[in-house]
Amino acid sequence: MMNRVYRRLRHGIVTEKVAFKDEEFENLGLKLQTEISSLFGRSLAIRELDSGSDNAAEIELNNLNAPHYDIERFGISFVASPRHADVLIVTGAVTHNMEIAARKTYDAMPHPKFVVAVGDNACNGGIFQGTYAVNGGADRVLPVDLKIPGNPPSPIEIMKGLLHLMAAIRHKSTGA
Repeated sequence: MMNRVYRRLRHGIVTEKVAFKDEEFENLGLKLQTEISSLFGRSLAIRELDSGSDNAAEIELNNLNAPHYDIERFGISFVASPRHADVLIVTGAVTHNMEIAARKTYDAMPHPKFVVAVGDNACNGGIFQGTYAVNGGADRVLPVDLKIPGNPPSPIEIMKGLLHLMAAIRHKSTGA
């Protein structure tokens, strides 16, 4: 045991700090934080709804919340209840079995409420379009404000999409 202590004292800390090297993501996050603060005056709460996806978009959304990206530092948080959400993110093509649940989730959200379709399946049904168990994209069931295509979209694309949503909200609120 004492050997380890002496070795640690002699050599010091042998690990190095890892710097976040994705400048584009960092800049997008700071812009998004500014927009969220000016529009909402607080953080942005997101509720994610899986309406029949293959989990590819969910993995990318989970990556945003993981330590590497850590979007909570920009004022964005994922919430468990639609009653606390400002934005509903829908992933996956809306199946017949999830149609009522999707509508109930949307109805439970307070006003103003915004819907974002993330991934090709949520945007237009994707590879499941026209099959017997699928209604289609999220816009068949809910009023979608923004679509972020991709199979799946990368975390940076999702951040760019959220920035576009903030611009659309600002445009709508100013009436320009």
